[in-house]
Amino acid sequence: MAIDDPVQGPETDDRPTTPAGEAPETATSTDTSTGTSSGASTSSGASSVWSALRPLVLRLHFYAGLLIAPLLLIAATTGFLYALSYQAEKVVYRHELRVPVGDRTLPLSEQLEAARAARPDGTVTSVRLPSEDGATTRVLMSTPDAEESKSLAVFVDPYTAEVRGELTSYGSSGALPLRTWISELHRHLLLGEPGRVYSELAASWLWVVALGGVLLWLARTRTSKRALLTPERGATGRRGTLSLHGSLGLWAATGLVLLSATGLTWSAYAGENIGSVKDQLGGGTPVVSAALEGGTGGAGGGHEGHESMPGMENMPGMEGMADGDIGVDLVVVAARQAGLDGPVSVTLPTEGTGYVVAQTDTQFPVRLDSVAIDPATGVLMDELRFADYPLLAQLTRFGIDAHMGLFLGVTNQLALAALALSLILIICWGYRMWWLRRPTKERKLSAGRAIPRGAWRKVPMTVLLPLAAAVALVGWFLPLLGISLLAFLVLDALLAVRARVRARTARTAGTART
Repeated sequence: MAIDDPVQGPETDDRPTTPAGEAPETATSTDTSTGTSSGASTSSGASSVWSALRPLVLRLHFYAGLLIAPLLLIAATTGFLYALSYQAEKVVYRHELRVPVGDRTLPLSEQLEAARAARPDGTVTSVRLPSEDGATTRVLMSTPDAEESKSLAVFVDPYTAEVRGELTSYGSSGALPLRTWISELHRHLLLGEPGRVYSELAASWLWVVALGGVLLWLARTRTSKRALLTPERGATGRRGTLSLHGSLGLWAATGLVLLSATGLTWSAYAGENIGSVKDQLGGGTPVVSAALEGGTGGAGGGHEGHESMPGMENMPGMEGMADGDIGVDLVVVAARQAGLDGPVSVTLPTEGTGYVVAQTDTQFPVRLDSVAIDPATGVLMDELRFADYPLLAQLTRFGIDAHMGLFLGVTNQLALAALALSLILIICWGYRMWWLRRPTKERKLSAGRAIPRGAWRKVPMTVLLPLAAAVALVGWFLPLLGISLLAFLVLDALLAVRARVRARTARTAGTART
């Protein structure tokens, strides 16, 4: 994601000379007066097209980097913090999350009863079983003061039923307050729905500047392939910064594009279009069916043709539950028999629905199967295996979990942190190049210049028309990208008008003096 433009006129070129003993880099460059390529052969048709397109890509890359980079810098910084927040949670909330390992795990119903006693104003909606020895049971409740998408998590010692504490939990990932705060800062700057415009704008442009930078970097001719992948040895000043910027950008480009694509799935406007396309392609995420025949059950009455087990109503944790409910412990047993091993969550039944037990292991190979259990009989009502998901739904799940740092656990989180740090460095180096390119006679207040206007006029119509159609289609599909690109064009046109007016005024003044 470059802000810099390697094109410079003789009066503004402040690049250092190549150190003695090293071959100069013959990077493809564009003459600012003619707009034609030099330093590379243009004999082939592809080279000719690229020679015409390169100034256009440079100008777009320059303005996108200059104007969108602050948003990307915020997203990268908060994303870096979010990637580290998983491990930070384990330290900050250690008392709630960890307990001494006991000799025997108590029935889940007793643990639920302890949570209900601690928060009688809450209604248990689901429970997450401990994923390992020494971890607490997380009982999720809805409370009158709970915000949207948030619930109260009560942490219970599975060996003693002691309530270790309670915290607000957010979303399906179960983010606790620290990670929730960083996540909301990353998603919408703590501004709610209006703030989501920032993150969608950043995600919409990230793939554009990343791919544009890759094209510009690959097109530069070099004396060795090593210079493509690693920074140039001995290079200093703007040339050395460009070498760092380009080589790191090439390594990070694939990850940045994937982050952009997965991030857009959560966006307000582009996300709606992406969801529609997924549904049309049959890639929507399936959901296990927990609906009961006759629409009764759970909290709403008995079940036709079924009888409750004797004494079930007196079991701990069954207070307030409808007659005919086998209880959460037997539900877990039924789910284990159905093949749901590993960490699971249990969603309690509501009016007309049964229990839903779902695996929550996002480590590879993932375990994300789910089943619905009849509360009256423990019979398997429905099952959904992750292997039966449509391929597009599987890829979407992998992509979203990878974006959130869930897919491969600590490895995933470290990779995200490294990618975010790379983007921060790429942006900072881009701004440094832009600053170093300011004219030497006006060092204090000036800044680097963009490539001259009118580059699009040199693109063949056979390329320009399909390109314009593709840009229009992408702009419609990613609305904030299209609107901001249109704003760039309007701004550029206004600057061009101002430049012409100033030039005309200067000529008139010069004529008057003579």
